[in-house]
Order: sequence, then C-alpha cells, then structure tokens
Amino acid sequence: MLSTPEITPDQWGPEYVINVYDPKTGMEGVACIDNTARGVAKGGIRMVPDISTQEVCRLARAMTWKNALADIPFGGGKSGIKADPKKVDKQAFMRAFMEKLRIVLPDVYIGGPDMNVTEKEMAWMMDEAGDYRVVTGKPSAIQGLPHELGSTGFGVVHSALCAMDELKMQPQGATCAIEGFGNVGVFTARFFRDHGVKTVAVSDSSGTIYNPKGLDVDQLEKVKMETGKVTNYKDGQKLDAKALFEVQCDVLVPGARPDVVTDANKAKVKAKVISQGANLPIAPKIEEELEKKGLIVLPDFLANAGGVISSWCETEHMTPEQMFDVVKRKITTNTKTVLQRRRDEKKYSRAIALQIAQERVQAAMEVRGRWPANK
Repeated sequence: MLSTPEITPDQWGPEYVINVYDPKTGMEGVACIDNTARGVAKGGIRMVPDISTQEVCRLARAMTWKNALADIPFGGGKSGIKADPKKVDKQAFMRAFMEKLRIVLPDVYIGGPDMNVTEKEMAWMMDEAGDYRVVTGKPSAIQGLPHELGSTGFGVVHSALCAMDELKMQPQGATCAIEGFGNVGVFTARFFRDHGVKTVAVSDSSGTIYNPKGLDVDQLEKVKMETGKVTNYKDGQKLDAKALFEVQCDVLVPGARPDVVTDANKAKVKAKVISQGANLPIAPKIEEELEKKGLIVLPDFLANAGGVISSWCETEHMTPEQMFDVVKRKITTNTKTVLQRRRDEKKYSRAIALQIAQERVQAAMEVRGRWPANK
C-alpha cells in the first residue's frame, strides 16, 4: 500500500491525506485535500505507476494556489492511482477508487481528469457513485465539459501570448516547442497555430521530433494517433526526449511530467518564454535563475489553470462557448496582472502569483476562523 512519508504541515494544510487500497482489484491510491477555505477541494486524478503520496501532496498544494489565483470558488486537492493503465483493468481500478473516496465526495473533494485519465473515466466514476457532482470533465453526452475540448492548452497559449506581448514579440512567425502530445500538447499546438506561432518541436515517451521550419500539426496528430509515437513523423529530425528543452524556440511548453527543467539542463534552455502546461515542471529556484537571464517563466498554477476553470464552468452548467470566454478572460487578466506587478515590484513571476493566491486563501481562512492566531 502507498505509504505516507514525512509530510510537514503548515498554516495552509494539508487538511486530509487519504491512502486507499482495494484487496479485490489490488488498486492502491492516495488523495490529498490540501485546503478547503475557499470551497470544496478540486483537483484531477492521475494514474501512473510511480505515483507517490509526496507528489500528490505537492500537486494538491499547487491546486490550492491555482484555484485561488483563478479566483474560482474551489479549494485545492489532488489524487492518484498507482498503476500502469496499460497493464490493469482500468475501469475496475477507477470504480474501486471512487468507491473508496465516497467518504469525501463531493462535499470535501471533487475529482477530474489528469494524466492517463480522461472524460471516459469520469463517466465511469460518476456512474459508480450515482452522483453527477463527484467529478468534472465528464463527456458532453452527459452534459459535461470534457477537458478534451482543449481548455488547458487554450489557457497555456493565452498566458504565453501575454508574455510575448510583454517582451514585444509578435506571434506571427514565432516558434514553440511542446513537451508531451496528449490532450494538453495537441491543443496547445492547435491554438498556437491559430495565432501564427509555429510548432518546431514536440516530444513524447518515444523521443523528440524537430524541424526548425515548423511541423505540420495535423499530420503530426495523425501520426501520433495511428502509431502512438511522434517520432514516426517523417519530416523532421529525431532527437532524444530530453533534447526538447534545448531546441531553439521562442516559447517552451513543459506539458507532461514534473521536474523536467533541472540544474542539468537549465543552461541549455534557449526559449524566451516558458508557459507551464504541466504541474511542477520546474523548481522555483530554477525559475528564478531563468528569469534573471531575461526569460519570462509563467508558473503552472497561472498558465495551465484553463482546465480547472473549465471544471468550475461545468458546475455552473455553461456551454463550451461560454467556458472558452471565461478561460480566456481569467487567464489573460491574471497573467497581465502578474506581469505588471512583476515589472513594477521587480519580483519573479511565481513570487507575484503566489502572493496573490496566498492573500486570497488567507482572507478566506481568516473570515472562517481557520487562520492560526500566531501567524
């Protein structure tokens, strides 16, 4: 069973860490409800073989800040199932996980899609619970707003466009490199294309495909769908997966796993803007070092909030068109606010974004009588 390592609580949380195990299926997982001062904890459910309690708690804290910065009435939470989705009965695992979490759903925590978990799994979990409210990102056939509409990538792009404007960079003819070509990466490439930004490099677990003249996004999607590997795209140079972070480009989108820009490769990053599609892809210390060099690094809980904003829109029964309008407005407003205060206060992007989020969470905790008296 997943163990709970040393987790040091602070004034923000976590409020609950719930380890679950189902003997029948062998499913083991964990949920972290970090902070509920601003509302029910909201965060996705991922299924990966190397999930850890520590990682889930880090992600839950990021959701606390993301939801506060987006100014939606959710607290922060996250959960994970420890399994290789290709080697287990996925439906059985998702239903077992839902059954174990029913003690906190939907009044304390609401789930959603994340790595290897899509609208299909959300439908299974809703069916298992017999309650429409327990998850968001459900299929449109059951009145949901699936993340497969592209809300996360849409937000990543609009956050990046604000940073490009800050640097006086024109989107037309600019270039981007995208880590991961699943839901986030595919839509990021599509929406960048709509604004004239060329995708020159994309990576997945098979490696990186690179063409400085630009990749045909539609053809790349077809290759990925038919073969499962972006490296089977013909018109490009095949590189190692890690080489994605070192290619010449204007915008870099880390869009898959945590901790991908590290001390080992930070000096080789050539982008001018980093818009984080993934959660926790760069340590804050390294973000600061990159910004000292003149880059703008848009933190995860700012740039990739489109998905959770869409989740809130789903709870409000909005249409897809209304959802995209809300995502664009909130992401653009928040990014411009962070960049203006970054310029005026001479601080780093994450520090400014975190300050805004913490002010909002603290205010909610204080009015509810949850803020520690000695803080």
